[in-house]
Amino acid sequence: MLEELRITGLGVIHEAVLPLARGLTVITGETGAGKTMVVAGLGLLLGGRADAGRVRADAGRAVVEGRLRLAGPVAAAVAARVADAGAEPDDDGSLVLARSVTTEGRSRAHVGGRSVPANLLGEIGEQAVAVHGQSDQLRLLRPAEQRAALDRYAGADHDKLLAAYREVFTAWRRADEELAELSRSSRERAREADLLKLGLSEITAVSPLPGEDEELRIEAQRLEHAEGLRLAAATAHAALTGTEDVEGYDAAGLLGEARRSLEGQGQVDPKLAELAGRVAEAHTLIADVAGELGTYVAALDADPARLTAIYERRAALRSLTRKYAEDVDGVLAWAERAQQRMSELDVSDDALAALADERDRLGERAAELAARLSVARSDIAGQFAGAVTAELAGLAMPHARIEVAVLPRPAGKGEATLAVTGVELGATADGVDEVELRLLAHPGAPALPLQRGASGGELSRVMLAVEVVFAGSGGPPTLVFDEVDAGVGGQAAVEIGKRLARLAHRHQVLVVTHLPQVAAFADRHLVVLKDTGGAVTTSGVRVVEDSERARELSRMLAGLPDSDLGIAHAEELLAVAAAEKARLG
Repeated sequence: MLEELRITGLGVIHEAVLPLARGLTVITGETGAGKTMVVAGLGLLLGGRADAGRVRADAGRAVVEGRLRLAGPVAAAVAARVADAGAEPDDDGSLVLARSVTTEGRSRAHVGGRSVPANLLGEIGEQAVAVHGQSDQLRLLRPAEQRAALDRYAGADHDKLLAAYREVFTAWRRADEELAELSRSSRERAREADLLKLGLSEITAVSPLPGEDEELRIEAQRLEHAEGLRLAAATAHAALTGTEDVEGYDAAGLLGEARRSLEGQGQVDPKLAELAGRVAEAHTLIADVAGELGTYVAALDADPARLTAIYERRAALRSLTRKYAEDVDGVLAWAERAQQRMSELDVSDDALAALADERDRLGERAAELAARLSVARSDIAGQFAGAVTAELAGLAMPHARIEVAVLPRPAGKGEATLAVTGVELGATADGVDEVELRLLAHPGAPALPLQRGASGGELSRVMLAVEVVFAGSGGPPTLVFDEVDAGVGGQAAVEIGKRLARLAHRHQVLVVTHLPQVAAFADRHLVVLKDTGGAVTTSGVRVVEDSERARELSRMLAGLPDSDLGIAHAEELLAVAAAEKARLG
């Protein structure tokens, strides 16, 4: 539930704090005092559009803050989403939400003291608070909203069926669009495929190996300088091992002489023994290097034929690296990517036929699920209509009746066309049905669509009846109604007050009203007060109780807050409401 709402700098409201409570809270006040700004502020707090035009110029910024305390499954869902955003509740478990808007239109949102995207406030609002205003009445006139109301009433199993249909419908539309795109661009794709085939065949003909270009470069360099390499290696080998002409002056021989000399005196001085060991290690290393040099000299061969072959191979590799990549490894990577792209560009008749078969299969499955949806909606329509009709009887419309018609959508009116039970119908992500709420205002009257057969007051009561029906099946714990009683008076207003009081047994209900019959049922009564100083109008909010509440109802009844007769009438109205609330339990 919402525990508190604080509004600063919004419209006529300079600063106002609304202490909210469980049960039914009503908000009243004179015309122009700012009651609607309270609902506007709540909408802003719950992720609504930021309108810079509503920001008070003297404040420069509008700020709305709210403290939300949740329980049950809604609390778990909200807490998880808030934790994902890096925010957290206060120590007492409540969650502080805030939204600010400047006169330039810049908007900021905060949850739990952390800056968050405004759409997070919207997600929290969808879980925690449902706002119903006069615009919602107009929304109820739309066929899509009427279908959504019926689907919502149908329950969890229906939701699963609708979700399954939407998944298949989306896949069907995607396959159909892909097939159309393939057919349109087949020439371009074929041209791209031919170019890729040409490149792959050229690379396959050369068959490069990973790192081959670098290996050939090194081998070519060795063959090109074979004589110089042989002379250097032979000279080094002679210096290490000696020659027949200069025996005894080679490095290996000298190291052997040094080792023997040191070993001869090693028994006298251990230091010389250690040095003799190190000289022996050097002699071994020199012998190894000399052996490798000998092998190198023997293997070194200036083969002109091999060098020519290398030149030709490197030229073939260079022809690939000029076109496809900087080196052979890059060429091989290009070939791999090209092969993958070739599979994507498969525009053969078989591929198109396979995709068409998949599209048709998905279309048949979508049509099957759409037919089941239509049957499910038709089955539940009578029950939904009966429940709303029963509520209307308690809202001073005892002879009115609601009918819910589930009609097939004609082909051409949807996003696509599905053949459902042999009939071509317009299909959308919501099925192939048009749902229409019809009102029979009195016995003998024709059943007319709501947009044609309902007055403003009747539409208000139909919307409230729908909400009361939904209240029994869960939904957000806080419900807000902005002048849902517009166009209503007399006994109908009393009945609306009773229904709102009944709703308040399961939900926190906030109502902006101009009817004293509704306000009398409040558990908490807030009055928006208007103060005019010169050309500047400001508003504040205060709680009224006891005699002050009777004076406010008297003002609402006759515009005379201090009239003894009006106060007496107000007190009588409060007594009737109290007795009715006690009866409701």
